[in-house]
Amino acid sequence: MSGAAPRPDGDPVLDLAHVFHSYGQNVVLRDVSLRVARGEFLTLLGPSGSGKSTLLRIVAGLEDPDSVERMELHGRDIVGLPPNLRNVSTVFQHYALFPHMSVGENVEYGLKVRKVPPATRRAQAESALALVRLPDKYDRRIHQLSGGERQRVALARSLALQPDVLLLDEPLGALDERLRLDMQVELIDIRKKTGGTFILVTHSQEEAITMSDRIVLMRAGTIEQIADPKTLFESPRTAFAARFMGVENVLEGRLDSVAGGRATVRVGDTVLHGRPVGDLATAGPGARVFAAIRAEHMRFAEPGTTGPNRLAGTPGTAIYKGKFRDIPFSSAVGTVVVRQWDTDRAMPAEGEVEFNADHCVVGVLEQDDVA
Repeated sequence: MSGAAPRPDGDPVLDLAHVFHSYGQNVVLRDVSLRVARGEFLTLLGPSGSGKSTLLRIVAGLEDPDSVERMELHGRDIVGLPPNLRNVSTVFQHYALFPHMSVGENVEYGLKVRKVPPATRRAQAESALALVRLPDKYDRRIHQLSGGERQRVALARSLALQPDVLLLDEPLGALDERLRLDMQVELIDIRKKTGGTFILVTHSQEEAITMSDRIVLMRAGTIEQIADPKTLFESPRTAFAARFMGVENVLEGRLDSVAGGRATVRVGDTVLHGRPVGDLATAGPGARVFAAIRAEHMRFAEPGTTGPNRLAGTPGTAIYKGKFRDIPFSSAVGTVVVRQWDTDRAMPAEGEVEFNADHCVVGVLEQDDVA
């Protein structure tokens, strides 16, 4: 997202410290701490089983954690507080709309439960519907709406409550691609108009990068990395983060040295140079490391030239993907992927590929990251 992102300094709207939770013997959250700034769009990103939805449910009051040192909303302790006494609201993937009610009645439902007077309910519902661009749908029945319109009604129902934090549990997962892209833009626009605090749960890197001020990448119940979208995309601190964020080429090797903002890595007998990330500066020579290079930063070297970060080998069968094609390239470090945007360009029968050291991130390889 563009513009200055809110930072979780000072008094956060949501403050979680040392959250633990399990289902039987399965530990799903392991000592998770997180502070969310007022007006921030924060995304909990990760694969299935990473704990992101469980963390959201704990914030919503739908789950009680096994233990937590602190859980505060606007400085107020909400540990053990039921959902209806927390000023948060959740938008679910499958809408959870009442089919026997009109659109307006659905949007007003939470306000009615809170015993808001009818006239005030109506006004807040109409305002919320206008915000999601459904101003003329108040009297419609749910079955008369498209999937995208139903998602907007679910969003309006939550916005009508004027929550301190809006929780979005994979709300775009049931939409087709075109609607999903449209709703991403709408959510960004609504957040800006309302100044609200949004927490999104998703497994989609695209959604996270498009909408977020910060991304919390989760793995096996822990936080792997917290960063703004650009930093997480360009400088993943672990091999898991690199792979999850779509880096096609993640190589494993041994560290030779770190000096002058450059890391020298040995992958087998091949020496590569890259940009150090994370705690690499504290690692000694011989430490296990990863080197990650996106396919779009790999290119075929001009014949007869020399340079660093070159791999000799043979290209395989290109895979056409519309705007580009991906070419597997067999080399001494294994098969890497080279992305070509000129899909009509001829491929050499053999040769070299190269990449710039600034486009190669090098970090410490954790035991859990070993392929």
